Amino acid sequence: MLVQDMREKILEGDLSELLHHSKDEDYPAEVAKLLGTLPQDHAINTFLALPEGVQTKIFAFLDHVLQSSIMEELPRPKISNILNNLESNDRVAFFDTLDGIQVTEYLNLLNDKNRLATYDLLGYPEQSVARLINTNFTTVRKEWTIGQAIEHLRRYYTDTPAANVIFVVDNNGKLVDDIPIRRLVLNDHNKTIEDIMDGFYVKLEIQDSIDEAIQKFKEYDRVALPVTNSNNIVMGVVTIDDVIDEAEEKDTKEMQQFGGLESLDLPYVKTGFFTMIQKRAGWLIILFLSEMLTATAMQHFQNELDKVLVLTMFVPLIMSSGGNSGSQAATLIIRAMALKELSPRDWWYVMRRELFSGLTLGIILGTIGFIRIAIWQYLNIWNYNIHSITQAHGNVPLGGLAGSWMLVAFTVSLSLIGIVMWGTLSGSMIPMLLKKFKLDPATSSAPFVATLVDVTGLIIFFSVAAMILHL
Repeated sequence: MLVQDMREKILEGDLSELLHHSKDEDYPAEVAKLLGTLPQDHAINTFLALPEGVQTKIFAFLDHVLQSSIMEELPRPKISNILNNLESNDRVAFFDTLDGIQVTEYLNLLNDKNRLATYDLLGYPEQSVARLINTNFTTVRKEWTIGQAIEHLRRYYTDTPAANVIFVVDNNGKLVDDIPIRRLVLNDHNKTIEDIMDGFYVKLEIQDSIDEAIQKFKEYDRVALPVTNSNNIVMGVVTIDDVIDEAEEKDTKEMQQFGGLESLDLPYVKTGFFTMIQKRAGWLIILFLSEMLTATAMQHFQNELDKVLVLTMFVPLIMSSGGNSGSQAATLIIRAMALKELSPRDWWYVMRRELFSGLTLGIILGTIGFIRIAIWQYLNIWNYNIHSITQAHGNVPLGGLAGSWMLVAFTVSLSLIGIVMWGTLSGSMIPMLLKKFKLDPATSSAPFVATLVDVTGLIIFFSVAAMILHL
């Protein structure tokens, strides 16, 4: 189904082609994508014009803003029909977007079974796999034949992503194995389920976090995982498509926070202008006020700057090198922690590694800085010699090495070593410190680390200059 080809027809009020493709396998996702590109009034009217059965399939794929707008236009019986026919995880996802009064209102539109299940799942933490659980699953017994199991699946199982795997339980309903559907198809129907069991299964606990679910799906390459309670009784299934959606949302929020802004509640193209300003202004104000410390540091060393004005040429170089090294380290550590490669307990290992990394990188940049000054001096592009310090400061002319460009080169070179080392240490330790105190490491944004290193970098630079140049 070609989405772009239909858009103009829908805007003209022609839904014939859209309805013609209603039996396509990818129809719900494609239509939801199409509706998301339309003006809101057209999107709502198009949805309302679709058959009820089609509406239910599409609703789960819509973004929550459009879902809420559609619900406001529907009569209560139609709302009830849509909500009761959603998969349990899609229903919980919709309720997660509502405020308290709306939750109560819509819960009353569910049948008794769905109301109790939804109410129970909403009681779990937002970042637990319970919020993703699909209760539409079927179990089989190990003593059944494959033929009996297939007939049972045909009768009770619906065509969902969870149907790729079936779960074997004992007489008490406890999980004993999981079996991919292909294994049923490829074996003799007279064999028992126990004959094709391998005794190995992977599961999630209902209290597990979504991060743990993501990790298990990656580690075991599964398309669906059972979710059990503390007694190992299967409560439902989590499928890979829902986990991918959650992982994408989580990564988007972390990237936005790491870029120095509050995470957006809606996609960028649907976020209002003033909302966007609000999300960005807070961090910018904090970072701006923090950068004022840079001006304070420079004012503190104003006398040194007056004595050797050539130092001001290297301030941007010094600040950017420290900030860049800090941002690099923060990015590496935050990603490593997200992938469970590191935890706060590994701080000493990280500190030692980043200390030597910072030293090596600092030596590389410091050497390049020294060579650059030497070449500029040799080619007479710029004169870095300090011939004398002004009479206003009561100093006498300097001679020999005391006034040489080499002292400036050594000052810049050693400062770069110290600042890059400090940047890598700061960038690596701040995320781990935040994680230790159960805060989101992504909030240690690149601008935040860069600002911190800017201020301390100036102090390091002028302190080194004071010692070498005897200011």
